[in-house]
Amino acid sequence: MTHQGHCFCGAVRIEVSGEPEAMGYCHCQSCRSWSAAPLNAFTLWPVDAVRVTAGEELLATFSNTAFSERQYCAQCGGHVMTRHPTVGLVDVYAATIPSHDFVPGVHVNYAETVLPMKDGLPKLRDFPAELGGSGELIAE
Repeated sequence: MTHQGHCFCGAVRIEVSGEPEAMGYCHCQSCRSWSAAPLNAFTLWPVDAVRVTAGEELLATFSNTAFSERQYCAQCGGHVMTRHPTVGLVDVYAATIPSHDFVPGVHVNYAETVLPMKDGLPKLRDFPAELGGSGELIAE
């Protein structure tokens, strides 16, 4: 199964194949600031499951840490994805691939939330232990 996605203007196009490793919400200050929203809806894919199919020359990158290479269209500024090279995953923003059903399973960096959500999903203080976090759960 493949899904197509694109930036705001459509110049940068991507394709994801298979199923994501995880889906959920990130509440960290960095994601909030980058997305200009109270949280980021993420879908995490293996690197080889994400392919830029058009406009690769327009794909610009900004990194404020070694963990995140945020990519956006240099033409329209539309956010496309964040590469996480240290863990071999790519966060394709859920809104970028509208044909893929977004079924969140976890909240990460919930200790930084500005939008508390009572949805019954696990709330991690930071990241799962396998991604370098504490893996500590906190209350809704």
